[in-house]
Amino acid sequence: MAYVTVGQENGQPLNLYFEDHGAGQPVVLIHGFPLNGHSWERQEAALLDAGYRVITYDRRGFGASSQPSSGYEYETLAADLEHLLTHLNLSGVTLVGFSMGAGEVARYLGKFGSAKVARAVFAAPIAPYLLKTDDNPEGVEGSVFEGIMADIRADRPAFFRQFFQNFYNADVLKGTRVSDEVLQASWNVAVASSARATLACVPAWLTDFRSDIARIDIPTLIVHGDADRILPLEATGARLHKLIAGSELVVIKDGPHALGWTHAEELNAALLNFLGKA
Repeated sequence: MAYVTVGQENGQPLNLYFEDHGAGQPVVLIHGFPLNGHSWERQEAALLDAGYRVITYDRRGFGASSQPSSGYEYETLAADLEHLLTHLNLSGVTLVGFSMGAGEVARYLGKFGSAKVARAVFAAPIAPYLLKTDDNPEGVEGSVFEGIMADIRADRPAFFRQFFQNFYNADVLKGTRVSDEVLQASWNVAVASSARATLACVPAWLTDFRSDIARIDIPTLIVHGDADRILPLEATGARLHKLIAGSELVVIKDGPHALGWTHAEELNAALLNFLGKA
């Protein structure tokens, strides 16, 4: 098991767990809430078979990484990613962020620039800005997120059970594109995450990434399902496409939020096609 130290809490190291496989052009896969790096298994297999080096890691608070009491805002999460890229001496990397992980990609490029990064991929992204404000009327009312936090505080395991129903569109896709076992496995990963991290990530979802997005100067792909109930296409991916000049948008028909599992072949094809243009 491999770790990179990204800080300390009370004199103890804070470590991120990562896996680094294969050779060739490096691709870093950044997972969504509330899963871990293993949620990319279907993308990792396709990328390795195509000759890429694939790095996955667990966000702090999740998976096998340390579970500190703080650091769940995007400034720190982007700095964690920079620690990993520096530790592995990576350059010419493709950053692929899913859902909350797309926030790390946006903030990383806004904060650190593209010196180490050749391409960016946003899958079912949280960007550009979820919160409804006077200058962001397409956003979501803040009361929605207050309700999510209340549900997490009241019964975190029950919250996750319902969350994954909409994450996978289980009422429509169960038995064809997702099984009961996948839903259970996702729940198992989620409940093993830090309770504090689970709650602290919700305010982070309201980060305004628009200034970060304005700094993106590399080839960019956006992939989104048109049946996403967690981060609907028109509120996120479609808007992001308009904000990044020259970006590509691939819309997956009937795709829910969990594209990496339910529509892995479609996502993998879009990803490999984009990488092949380098």
